[in-house]
Amino acid sequence: MTTSTMQTTINHHLDTQGLICPEPVMMLHRIMRKADGGEVIEILATDPATTRDIPNFCRHLGHELLNQETLEKNVSLDIDPDEIRVAGDNEVPTSNTLYRYLVKKKDV
Repeated sequence: MTTSTMQTTINHHLDTQGLICPEPVMMLHRIMRKADGGEVIEILATDPATTRDIPNFCRHLGHELLNQETLEKNVSLDIDPDEIRVAGDNEVPTSNTLYRYLVKKKDV
């Protein structure tokens, strides 16, 4: 599916809402292997660690971070409590901040 946002064509969509480190970056890495050079991946995430991890991923591997933004705060997470564990806490978060990234795969 290809969509266009702010003059940027998005070739791949990755929804990692409710997932915690390292899953969002591992999933991004998997999509990068399948994407062609120059294609753009949109990532939606609720893990605050992605604000650090995705820019570092791009910098270390040579991909271009086109956009990084906070879309919404207090997003309801519809998740199975058995899927996500918060370190040192028995409660699963029920809301979080939604982040959006646009990453362009480097040309090979």
